[in-house]
Amino acid sequence: MEGCKTGDEIAIQVQDVKKSFRLYYDKGHTIKDKALHRGRRQYHVSEILKGISFAVKKGEALGLVGHNGCGKSTLLKLLTRIMYPDGGSIVLNGRVSSLLELGAGFHPDMSGRENIYINASIFGLGRKEIDQRIGRIIEFSELEEFIDNPVRTYSSGMYMRLAFSVAINVNADILLIDEILAVGDVNFQAKCFRRLMEIKGAGTTIVLVSHSTAQIERICDRSIWIQDGLVKKEGSPADVHREYLDYMARQREDAMGAAQAETARDTGKDASREKQACHMHMRKSIPQDGQEKNHPVEIVSAVLKDADDKKRVVFRLGETVRLELELNALARMEEYLIEINLVRADGLFCAGCSTAEDGAACSAWLGRKRLELCFSRMELLAGNYHFDLHIAKADGGTFFFGGNIAAFEVAQREPGRGIVHLNHSWIWE
Repeated sequence: MEGCKTGDEIAIQVQDVKKSFRLYYDKGHTIKDKALHRGRRQYHVSEILKGISFAVKKGEALGLVGHNGCGKSTLLKLLTRIMYPDGGSIVLNGRVSSLLELGAGFHPDMSGRENIYINASIFGLGRKEIDQRIGRIIEFSELEEFIDNPVRTYSSGMYMRLAFSVAINVNADILLIDEILAVGDVNFQAKCFRRLMEIKGAGTTIVLVSHSTAQIERICDRSIWIQDGLVKKEGSPADVHREYLDYMARQREDAMGAAQAETARDTGKDASREKQACHMHMRKSIPQDGQEKNHPVEIVSAVLKDADDKKRVVFRLGETVRLELELNALARMEEYLIEINLVRADGLFCAGCSTAEDGAACSAWLGRKRLELCFSRMELLAGNYHFDLHIAKADGGTFFFGGNIAAFEVAQREPGRGIVHLNHSWIWE
């Protein structure tokens, strides 16, 4: 097993590490409470790590994935010696730098410059070493204008810039990062990524905890999937993440199916109440322009299905996605066009389809009408997406807009980067 290697080439050796916590139901905090109410100190023991073993080579970048509560952050805190294991052993070879929590160790009333000296000294740097590097730290953080202000005046992004700048400029042998790369603007994230690749190339060992599998795949050489306090799988990020995403997709599908079954049992007792609730839900997504009651169209239902006519909320790369709509025109609709827009969860517009552009005729319409839009191969990479509905007038005005009428997730089987999968081939000559 790769996690059992030893020798000079190993930077981190974790062997059969266990960690549990006492969770008190009603814990007394004062001496009086403890004396008079001994029964309040009942607790149960929660085992977070049940025997984790792995090794990280010097210069290797390792990613840790797993659902919330599986023990990823606990493991990182054990590696930094913020806490200690109940059993097993951890051996670290070299100076350790960590980014576990935003601004951890910063004193809010001290300036950014003063906090650089304090934070860097925690990582083991002496005064002279900090003097030599403080210029690079401030320059990387892009906080020259604010560096002598108290850090309590900093935004969360400024905190992250300062913390990250210190951590990557201490010339550590081992760098531990817990989700902090998700903070900050796009330009600074790109700058952090470039710097991480530089220090990785210089031989620094990196352990990265992130829910972004794409981020791990860009940085890391190997991934470990932690499940129920144990190593479920380890190997190349593409292989590990494929199984991990499939597992998470199955969990969500099971949970969604159970929720839909429960909803069906509850709402089946009163069909009219169910329809009214559906209408209210869909109409809430309409922008409030002060005339919601005058909209001529309402959404009766919006359902996503696959090629086998099965309702789905989780799809995979290349599968068929069918959007089935039932609309109700409260007034006669003439000279209109329908647009369906595909939007990522963070608001990024991905694609749009229009009856006018596609030459699909829109006849006069009053009452209920069914509409289906079929995507024979949805080439989106992993992420959360939704459809918006826009019924426009021929002159460019708006009859109706419904935002987020149907949401879905793409759980990616194959490795990929970006938004869409592009069919391609490499040709050597």
